[in-house]
Amino acid sequence: MSVQTALIAGTKRLNAAGIDGAPRDARLLMAHVLGIAPGRLTLVLPDAITAEQAQGFEQAIERRAKREPVSHILGYREFYGRRFSVSADVLDPRPETEVLIAEALSKPFSSVLDLGVGSGAILLTLLAEQVLAKGMGTDVSEAALAVARGNADALGLSSCARFQQADWWDGVEGQFDLITSNPPYIAAEEMAALSPELAHEPRVALTDEADGLSCYRIIAAQVRAFLAPRGRVLVEIGPTQGAAVSALFLEQGLKAVRVLSDFDGRDRVVCAQAPNPHPRNSGK
Repeated sequence: MSVQTALIAGTKRLNAAGIDGAPRDARLLMAHVLGIAPGRLTLVLPDAITAEQAQGFEQAIERRAKREPVSHILGYREFYGRRFSVSADVLDPRPETEVLIAEALSKPFSSVLDLGVGSGAILLTLLAEQVLAKGMGTDVSEAALAVARGNADALGLSSCARFQQADWWDGVEGQFDLITSNPPYIAAEEMAALSPELAHEPRVALTDEADGLSCYRIIAAQVRAFLAPRGRVLVEIGPTQGAAVSALFLEQGLKAVRVLSDFDGRDRVVCAQAPNPHPRNSGK
């Protein structure tokens, strides 16, 4: 059997399972099984596929047909030009989060805190791009922290990134130029309508089991204590949450509160800034 024959059969299997983008997914899985870059797949389509490769491809197709994300089958996801290992213990990095990255990098910073670090995609991308900065990532899940540490090692960033198990602000000390977070923002009542693929991601990272705003209330309530003067906070949000999250930051006295849109024009990031410190009394 040729690579092309197996690929056609796998694509049909995914189409029958109702997978959107079945040809793309089949090609990614085939390239992974063959150990080649996806862009080189066309060159080997006429080649014979070994029995071991055919079995591996069939198993990968079966997993995808059951709505397991492609990234979990491959074991990684590309984000901001870098490869991040992922597992069922962390959320997949998504292209929309690059809006937060771009805004964070629009101004210099020397220290960054990422609350709910997950795979480490946000924290490690920022540290890789801002080479003199140091950062800390926190997460309540030790399994997620293990993934983040592994990604830090793989990207050569272990010397500038540290990780701590924490439930939001618990145990966090110091002040930071930049604080970021992509917290669970899906309301409990919205979970049933999500795509089947999300069932393979940690529920605790998707929903607060309430109205979707609980985590923002926790972040906003204490963020000023951890922001350096004129420090910034950037949080990813759901598309209907811009006004509510902005109000939470304004209530805490933060300034320059803005809502940024993603590539599809949906509200995606709320950013705010700590006020300037009060000038000292000069005695005049």
